[in-house]
This record gives sequence, C-alpha cells and structure tokens, in this order.
Amino acid sequence: MTPTPVGMRCPECMRQRTKVVQGGGGGGGEGFWRAPATFILIGLNVIAYLIEIAAGVGGLNNPGGEIVLKYALFGPSVAEGEWYRLVTSGFLHASLIHIGFNMLLLFFLGRLLEPALGTPRFVVLYFASLLAGSLGVMVLDPNALTLGASGAIFGLAGATFVIARGRGMDAIASEIGFLIVFNLIFSFTISGVSIGAHLGGLVGGVLCALAIVAGERGSFGRRHFQAEVAIMVLIGAVSVVGALAIA
Repeated sequence: MTPTPVGMRCPECMRQRTKVVQGGGGGGGEGFWRAPATFILIGLNVIAYLIEIAAGVGGLNNPGGEIVLKYALFGPSVAEGEWYRLVTSGFLHASLIHIGFNMLLLFFLGRLLEPALGTPRFVVLYFASLLAGSLGVMVLDPNALTLGASGAIFGLAGATFVIARGRGMDAIASEIGFLIVFNLIFSFTISGVSIGAHLGGLVGGVLCALAIVAGERGSFGRRHFQAEVAIMVLIGAVSVVGALAIA
C-alpha cells in the first residue's frame, strides 16, 4: 500500500496508468473535496464548541453550562428517554485542548481514510464508532457526565489500522498501531478520561473495518458495498439498543 493525495491505494492500483490530477496548487477547495465529510465533521464540532462557550459559564477553555448538561452523555438521562445524548455527546468538548487534540486526529485520520473508502462508507463508519463509544460509556461508567469525539476518533484509528493491514500497507498500519497503543496507555493512566468511550469506539471501528476488508476480498459478492454499509449500520444500531437496554 502507498499513501497518496487521494488516500490509501494498493500496489496494483499504483501501477495502473490512472492520472491523479492536482488542481490549483493545493488550494483549500481541493483539500475539501478529497475528504468533505472530514472537514464538515470538524466544522460541526467547532460550531458546537462555540455554542458551548456562548451558553457556558467557564469561558473559552472550560465552557460547561447548560449545553453540556442537556446534551452530554449521562446514563440516568438516557434512561428517562433522552436517547439523543448517545449522538450529541460526541460533538461536545470540555476544553480547548480536548477539542484541539480530537480535531487534529480527525483531520489526520479522515484525510487518509475517507478518500480510501469513499465518503458514504466513511460517514457510516464514523457514526457507528461514535455510537459504539457511547455503548462503552454506558457499560463502564454510565453515571459520569461524558462528552467528546474520542469514541469516534478511536474507531477511525482502529479502522485505519485494520484496513491498512488488509490492503498490505504495513508501514502505515504500524504507525497507526503505535498511535492506538499510546492513546490507550494515556486513557488508562490519566484521570478524567472515558475509558469506555475509547474502548467502545475502538471495538466498533475495528468491527466495521473487518466488514470492509471482507467485502473487498470478495466475501459478499458483487454487492459488497451495500453489505459493508449494512453491517456497519447494524453495528451502530446494536450499540444504540445495547446502550438503551443498559440504561
């Protein structure tokens, strides 16, 4: 496998005489259209953080306030019917460092993975991982007020590792594997980090990626794209059902 401006490509693809057209000298529009969902997700997270600041009480670096209380993940509230917290919590952040680190990883992983999968599969993967992360929170620490995109980010990292290995891109897989291990060590040694979200998102992303790799190897026949998306949707749905059952 070789990383290219349009994502991860297999050696066979690189030997094909398909010209990759560079436009505008690397302008912003060019970068956006390579990974539109990645940039939109980053934008949504930033907008949500600005709303937190506007409605919060802690200022730029510790907004808190009503938005967090109403939309962060909190088991007892989910049990009372506020199921939307399973999703909205993934777009809220506790500090500038929190959102900055998550968005940096989303920018890095998304620009690598989205062109390699296509935007539809990437979006389904992202939200399946987010929901799996919410399930992990409900399993391990449902009574903690939890927020952040970390579950989805861990899912992307796990998926990138599996897909890179599946496509023979061992060098990139090794780098992503180191990133995952480093962040898992960080998760277990630093207080205030949601281990459930990280582990849940990682497992969800890996399962989604295994479905993608199986489809690319012919396990689902000609309609592998639809089968891969269906399996990822199922992973997200099972995560929601499991979280609600636990609540």
